Amino acid sequence: MPHPVAIHFREIDATALAAATGRLVVLAAPGERPSQAVRQIDRRARGAIVRALASESFAKLKQGEAMDLAFPSGLAAEAVQLVHLTRRATVAEARKAGASIAKGLGASGALVLAGAHRLAHEISFGLALRAYDFGAHKTGAPKVFGEVGFQVSAPEAVALRASPMAALAEGVFFARDLINEPANVLTTDDFAARLAAMHELGLDVEILEEAALKALGMGALLGVGLGSDSPTKVVVMQWNGGPKGEPPLALIGKGVVFDTGGISIKPALGMEEMTMDMGGAGVVAGVMRALALRGAKANVVGLVGLVENMPDGRAQRPGDVVRSMKGDTIEVNNTDAEGRLVLADVLWYAQERFKPAAMIDLATLTGAIIVGLGHENAGAFSNNDALVGALLKAASAEGEGAWRMPMGEAYDAKLKSRIADMRNSFGRPGGAITAAQFLARFVKPETPWVHLDIAGVALPPEETAMAPKGATGWGVMTLDRLVRDGWERG
Repeated sequence: MPHPVAIHFREIDATALAAATGRLVVLAAPGERPSQAVRQIDRRARGAIVRALASESFAKLKQGEAMDLAFPSGLAAEAVQLVHLTRRATVAEARKAGASIAKGLGASGALVLAGAHRLAHEISFGLALRAYDFGAHKTGAPKVFGEVGFQVSAPEAVALRASPMAALAEGVFFARDLINEPANVLTTDDFAARLAAMHELGLDVEILEEAALKALGMGALLGVGLGSDSPTKVVVMQWNGGPKGEPPLALIGKGVVFDTGGISIKPALGMEEMTMDMGGAGVVAGVMRALALRGAKANVVGLVGLVENMPDGRAQRPGDVVRSMKGDTIEVNNTDAEGRLVLADVLWYAQERFKPAAMIDLATLTGAIIVGLGHENAGAFSNNDALVGALLKAASAEGEGAWRMPMGEAYDAKLKSRIADMRNSFGRPGGAITAAQFLARFVKPETPWVHLDIAGVALPPEETAMAPKGATGWGVMTLDRLVRDGWERG
């Protein structure tokens, strides 16, 4: 999977800077003396760069923000972009600077004078994340990003630090591509085939078809797909980069490729966005891709339940009772609360087969989490303080918002059913919490577990700092960081 933009690291060369024909990018801070290289090109630009750096307009910029000098006299560049970034900038500010560069990037490319900045690799990562465009279904010439060269003091060292981040970026792009795809393209068959192709990266990929799922007793998952012509599947992706026999970290994703709501059909307005209801599965796939590409020294298994929720004469009805793989019966009082039915069986299967050391599921599960947290934070629910604490720390380090939500017996009591062991939905009050309480019934007491409701962050209505409008790939960076910090050996 190619990068949307090619990035290279080179020695500082003032002559090359003056001759650059695309965009010339200068990192600087108000009040700081410009570097020798900047002063050299400024002489060619007849002092325009230094004057701009001393201006009130530049001083008003926040860290990571930029301003342009178009067609500077004396230079071949079409524009000089001045980016406000101090030597003490944070990782988030460095990535924001990279994103600012990417926003102005075109086919002519750019040359970035990063010098000895200690976060040059993070700047390049932010640039790569923002230089993304999903144009697979647009006619005409695709959007092209020209090559970006970073002039740095120690190119080999910077390239070495940037290498694993390139793998991470590919994981993010893979998740975004999956989430952005329309449902007539990304069917359950197509989704499974894309995951199976990652066998070439060293992942062990297995596809469980409906016959196998029936034999396993996955009645909750299979019930969701009864109204669709697309077959229900579970895809298992194993990465065994850690010690042999060490229990893996299990990542589980909801993969509803399209969600009409079933018989409890959704309103027409906005239903087209339900192509993103496989966002949890997309993120799990992106994480597994990143781990394989960078050769993570950890054992991680990713499991995704792929299904389509459609209404027809075969579809399950409100009031139906299904039996889960665990053996519990569920009254389906709302067929639009289908994601938890998918996850229930896959969570149980993951524990029965892999005996994981910990388990994290991701799902675009409820609109209620958007009401509570907006599009800035995912909701985190957990039975284990240490695991959720580590996850929240990883999310903060990667600039991906997450907030822990409450759980408790009072919420769990709302799931009582008159005719079955439980019902799948209580209604709107505390909807994200009762959904998490439902999932908790399929988590064994000895299994540390986190549930991430990513409904608000998977496909926000506006662009974000690191992504254009569309899928963000939220969670790939957080989970990769969690693996690096807490699960890798050696």
